[in-house]
Amino acid sequence: MWPFKRRGVSGFSWSSTAEEVTLGIDATALTAIVTGASSGIGAETARVLALRGVHVIMGVIDMMDAFNVKDSILKQFPTAKVDVMKLDLSSMASVHHFADEFNSTSLPLNILINNAGICASPFMLSKDNIELQFAINYLGHFLLTNLLLENMKKTARESKIQGRIINVSSMGHRFTYPNGILFDKLNDPSSYNNSRAYGQSKLANILHANELARRFKEDGVDITANSLHPGFITNTNIYLQNRFLTGLRNILSPFLHYIERFVVKNVEQGASTTCYLALHPEVSGINGKYFTDNNVSETCLQGRDMDLAKKLWDFSMNLTMKN
Repeated sequence: MWPFKRRGVSGFSWSSTAEEVTLGIDATALTAIVTGASSGIGAETARVLALRGVHVIMGVIDMMDAFNVKDSILKQFPTAKVDVMKLDLSSMASVHHFADEFNSTSLPLNILINNAGICASPFMLSKDNIELQFAINYLGHFLLTNLLLENMKKTARESKIQGRIINVSSMGHRFTYPNGILFDKLNDPSSYNNSRAYGQSKLANILHANELARRFKEDGVDITANSLHPGFITNTNIYLQNRFLTGLRNILSPFLHYIERFVVKNVEQGASTTCYLALHPEVSGINGKYFTDNNVSETCLQGRDMDLAKKLWDFSMNLTMKN
């Protein structure tokens, strides 16, 4: 059997799609927030969750694209429950506004999918003067999660349904800086390497999920937190900030049909692990794990360093409290 089709312990594989891993699941009682849902695997995640009955809130920066995705979902599934809300993860003020607006709706929150991201961008600072990849891929999601946690805890208590937080990371976390996180030189352009900075932000996603899981277990909170590598995806906007990667994708586009069969996933496959972690009953109770291709996998050593996770948590609390 072709190795990418070999099924793991979960019964699913590299080639499984988001629809396949959620087949037969009725999630009509659930509400989920999906960040970065206006394109790529975020849009596919929103579509499949809506297909299974989830009330989906799309947290997006590009409202026009998001409304196009919503319209497409409603054409396919006229009874789908989908809302669009503005969210700029590079701005802590925007994250606060989003969380305040969502919490004011009195909607429950069962599932939080921290999906939005950029990849290997040139050195830039966010609106809060934080290195941009770290700000969008990690710190904005860290703040968003904290601002929504009380809602999630209340929902879990009252519904008796375990909450789930999913951080979309990447195997790119393995290629971070030698020390993992540049705590003292985070915003130093002379220390910046665009690929390693991407790896740093993706390592931070994993450490964030691990520290959340530790805290939930310690406090007896019925919420799980896990992270994942979605695979290498063709049709995604994550590379837009990197001219080289965007150009390479355009050059290879006539051959992507052949490449996809062997190396690169399409969005339907790329969203599968996210949707599996969000909805599948087999994931219930699994906490602080890292998944690849719909199965538990293993991070690099830094991704399992709980002291580093705690240090990052304290560092992130300090950054978000300053702004």
